[in-house]
Amino acid sequence: MIGYLNGKVKFLAGEEIILDVGGVGYKIFVDAVTQQNLQIDSPVELFIHTAVREDAITLYGFRNRDVLIFFETLLTVSGLGTKSALGIVSKISEADFFSAVRNQDLSALTKLPGIGKKSAQRIMLELKEKAGDFTSDSEDFQPAQVFSNSFDEATDALSALGYTSAEISSVLKRAPKNSSTEQLIKFALKELNKF
Repeated sequence: MIGYLNGKVKFLAGEEIILDVGGVGYKIFVDAVTQQNLQIDSPVELFIHTAVREDAITLYGFRNRDVLIFFETLLTVSGLGTKSALGIVSKISEADFFSAVRNQDLSALTKLPGIGKKSAQRIMLELKEKAGDFTSDSEDFQPAQVFSNSFDEATDALSALGYTSAEISSVLKRAPKNSSTEQLIKFALKELNKF
């Protein structure tokens, strides 16, 4: 399974991009926020969800692990496919989404693309327990953003030390959540020096 790609954007049209990674072009579907920050020939790092079906392997790319985890959490809802999950991630923040679930706000959920009344009710039922872990309060949600920034900073520092993107991604995804940049680097160096 592909979990991370680092390359240059060669094609960009709506949700679909072609990412050139070492001369190989990967077709990837991205959410709207990720897409807005991309430009042709610009370098980009994407965290990837690989969807495998009998007739196709499809890649979905996200700007950080938090958005990827949000997307994959949505896929745990029965009957909710990748297209609907990508639409939700494109239209609402994780905090606002789980606030709507926690508050049983049916109207907020049915405004999302591809979500009717029955789908919204199923989402509220199946994600009710997970919604307690999230709040819409920006202060409460800060650690996820801090972790995202720390992750990016740690990745840059480790790259400067000569580690490959694959090595860095593999190690940092095992790091404790909400670690500072310094903690992430220490964790990664300790893990990488085991090999």
